[in-house]
Amino acid sequence: MADSLLIIEDEDGLARELEHHFSAKGWDVEVAERLSQAREILTSQKLEPLVILADMSLPDGSVLDLMESIREQKIPGEWILLTGYGSVPDSVRALRLGAYDFLEKPCPLPRLELVVAGARRSALAQRRLHTQTRDSRRRYAPSSYLGASKTTEETRRLIARLAEVPFSALIIGGETGTGKGLVARILHHGGPRAEGPLIEVNCAALPRELLESELFGHEAGAFTGAKGRHRGYLEQAHEGTLFLDEIAEMDLDLQTKLLTVLEDRHLRRLGGERLIKVDVQIIAASNQNLEARVSSGEFRSDLFHRLSVFRLDLPPLRERLEDLGQLVPVLIDEYNARSGRQVSEVPPAVYEQMRAYHWPGNVRELRNVVERAVLLAHDDVLPIEWLQLGQGMAAAPGSGPSVEGDQLLIPLDGSMALDEMDSYIIRTALERSGYNVTAAARALGTTRETLRYRIHKYGLSSEAPESLSAAAAAAN
Repeated sequence: MADSLLIIEDEDGLARELEHHFSAKGWDVEVAERLSQAREILTSQKLEPLVILADMSLPDGSVLDLMESIREQKIPGEWILLTGYGSVPDSVRALRLGAYDFLEKPCPLPRLELVVAGARRSALAQRRLHTQTRDSRRRYAPSSYLGASKTTEETRRLIARLAEVPFSALIIGGETGTGKGLVARILHHGGPRAEGPLIEVNCAALPRELLESELFGHEAGAFTGAKGRHRGYLEQAHEGTLFLDEIAEMDLDLQTKLLTVLEDRHLRRLGGERLIKVDVQIIAASNQNLEARVSSGEFRSDLFHRLSVFRLDLPPLRERLEDLGQLVPVLIDEYNARSGRQVSEVPPAVYEQMRAYHWPGNVRELRNVVERAVLLAHDDVLPIEWLQLGQGMAAAPGSGPSVEGDQLLIPLDGSMALDEMDSYIIRTALERSGYNVTAAARALGTTRETLRYRIHKYGLSSEAPESLSAAAAAAN
C-alpha cells in the first residue's frame, strides 16, 4: 500500500506539479485547494496521511488554525509548511504546534523531496508508537487485574479510579508476587500520561553507586568509566511515569536526592552544572512495611509522605482463592501458546489442592506452578502430580523438620536456630549414608575434614548406633 500525502495548495499549477512529482515517486496523493476541503478530508473522510504538505495562507484562512484543530483531535501525521513570505510569529506558532519543517517558496523539488522523506520516517515512527500505546492500553486495562472475588473487585475498582486521576505520586504495597508491576502498568497506560514513557527500575537490583548514576544521569568524566553523557531514568521518564520497585532498598542519601527532584521538579546530572526540568509521575512499590522503616529511621519520613499521595495495598492470593478459577485458565492459555501444548482440562482435585495451599509466593508462584504443569502434561489434562505445591519451602509453622524423599524441609518460623538446622542436616546426611562420612560429605557438597569438624562441633556421632550395626552384621 502506497504512503499517503495530502497537499494543501491553492495555486493550481504548483498543486498539480507537486501531485505529479510525488505520485511518480510512489505516493498516494490527495490535493485540497481550501481549508474547508482539507478539513473534510482529514475529519469526515478520516484520511490519515503520513505527511501533510501545506501552504500557510489559503483563501479561507491560515493553515495553522487547521493544524491546531487537527492536533487537538490527535490525528497523526507530519506537517511541512510552505510560505511565500516568512514571518517570525507564524514560524514560532508552527514550531509550537509541532510542524516538521517550515519552508519558504519557491522550494527546489530535490530539497522538498528530502524533507518529505524525512517527515515520512518520523511519521512512521510516531504511528508505530501510537499503535504500541493503543495496544498497551488494551493489554493493561483495569480488567487485566483478574479475579471475581469481592476483594479483587474492590481492588480493581480502586485501580480504575486511580487511573483516571492525574496523581503525582503513589505507593503500591503488598507481598512479593501480588502483581505490583502489573498494577503500575495499568495505572500508566490507563492514565493521562499513557502517551509518555514508562520507565521501570528495581532499586534492589542495582548497587548504590550505579543506581545513583542510572536515576540522575551523568556527564562525561563524572567518574571513572563515564565516557559519555547519560540521561538518567528520571530524565527518560519526563512527561511519563517512573516505577520504582523495591524502593525500601534505596539508600538514605539517594532518598534525599530523589525528594529534592520531586519537590523542585529539576535535577542535575552527576558531574553536570545545568539544571534540567523533569515532569514525572512516580509510582513506588515495596513488599516491606514502609511505615515501620520510617519509624526505625531506615526510610525518610518526608519522602514517604511525598510519595503517599495515594496508597494502594494489593491482597495476597490466599485472601482471594476464589480467583483461581479465572487465573488458572488464563495462565494455561498463555503457556499453551508459548509451548505448543493443548492443556484444556483442570481436574477438580487440582483446584482443591490449590485452595488448600497458602501461596507464599502469590500469583508469581502460581505462574510458575502452572507453567511447570503445562510443560510436563502428556495430554489435555493439567497433571496434579506436577503441581508440587510447597516443595523446596519450609514446613508449616510448628511442624518441625522433616524428610521427603531426597529433600529436607526446615521450618523458618523461628522454632529452630541456625545451628539446630545445620546439626539436623548433618545428622540426616549421616543416617542416609549409613554413617559413611565420605559419602555424607559428598552429598552435602563439602570436604571430609569440614564435615568431621562440624560433627565434633555439634557433638554428633560419626559411628552407626549399635542396633544399626548389629542389624547390618546379621544381614551379612
